[in-house]
Amino acid sequence: MFEYKVIKEIESNPSHTQRTLADKLGVSLGKVNYVLTGLIEKGLIRAKKLKNEPENIRWNYLLTREGLQEKVELTRNYLKRREEEFEVLRQEIEVLKKEVDEETKG
Repeated sequence: MFEYKVIKEIESNPSHTQRTLADKLGVSLGKVNYVLTGLIEKGLIRAKKLKNEPENIRWNYLLTREGLQEKVELTRNYLKRREEEFEVLRQEIEVLKKEVDEETKG
């Protein structure tokens, strides 16, 4: 799910730095670096160097076509999982309502 969040953030703002991603997502800079490296290796994100100064290297992260497809698939899977969790909760609520109704009648 964390990869999805990174992909979503990069889609909405390609000029994110690793530090701003870490701050926005509430994780360490190392975790963002690790995930971005993996996404780049998978071909889901492309990194483009904006400045050539060794002390101040800036990157622009772009979502590839494959990255967009992966985002859709991750979203679909997440939604399915959440709908299943919702259905379980809905059933539990119905059981609890019946128990409360029976106790108040008795």
